[in-house]
Amino acid sequence: MEYRLTRLDEKILSLKKISKKALVAYLVAGDPDLDSSLELMHGFVDAGVDILEVGVPFTDPIAEGPVIQAAHDRALKNNTSLENIFQLVKKFRETNTDTPIILMGYINTFLANAQALKESHNDGTDAVLIVDIPGESDLGDLGITNTNLASISLIAPTTTQDRISKICNSSSGFLYYVTLRGVTGSSHLDISEAENNINFIRSQTSLPVFAGFGIKTPDDAYNLSKISDGIVIGSSLVEMIHKQSSQKEFKNIYNYLRKIAEAIN
Repeated sequence: MEYRLTRLDEKILSLKKISKKALVAYLVAGDPDLDSSLELMHGFVDAGVDILEVGVPFTDPIAEGPVIQAAHDRALKNNTSLENIFQLVKKFRETNTDTPIILMGYINTFLANAQALKESHNDGTDAVLIVDIPGESDLGDLGITNTNLASISLIAPTTTQDRISKICNSSSGFLYYVTLRGVTGSSHLDISEAENNINFIRSQTSLPVFAGFGIKTPDDAYNLSKISDGIVIGSSLVEMIHKQSSQKEFKNIYNYLRKIAEAIN
């Protein structure tokens, strides 16, 4: 599938020019509600986030740990749909046309909305990460042709070198290196293993490599930023959002993100 530069590519290039590591922040759309998701997206950016990763709620999110699974459940109870999320992105774009947005979700949701996904760039979506398809596949393999969307792939510590090469060839935007063996929210980062694997990935592609899963503290973020091109914060944010959801007061979250941003640059 033909591919052209997206807002995501332009953001990554602009960060590279100033030798800055990318900070990607994740939330589940609709948790605690869509209005809060919109507020949080803008708040994340104001706190120093470079790229937004928006989780699309699904009934069986197999790659997620208990924290994010619970967020998916809450969002589904709010009847959050992919169409709602496209509208969320569109509202965000009314005042922010610069920050890239990645939709992260599961294949059944995207296949059920394939036509809308083909047109999703009209709402301001820049990339898709489909968790439960082989990394060697891209959107075109699913019949979703949209040259405005990057196709992000996950690479795990257990992925073979042969498969890594194939994944690199089919991906665009960046590669997402999973720093842990397990689901989101796990612990016990192995920096040495991550560095070795990221170095091999870099030998196979010119795409940047971001690291995620298990990053909780500024020290975690600092250590992984030294061996990657950017970091992804997920479970810790989702947990904080849930704890603050009844008050709808998210200042602590923004302060946490500012500390992460300072730690990696």
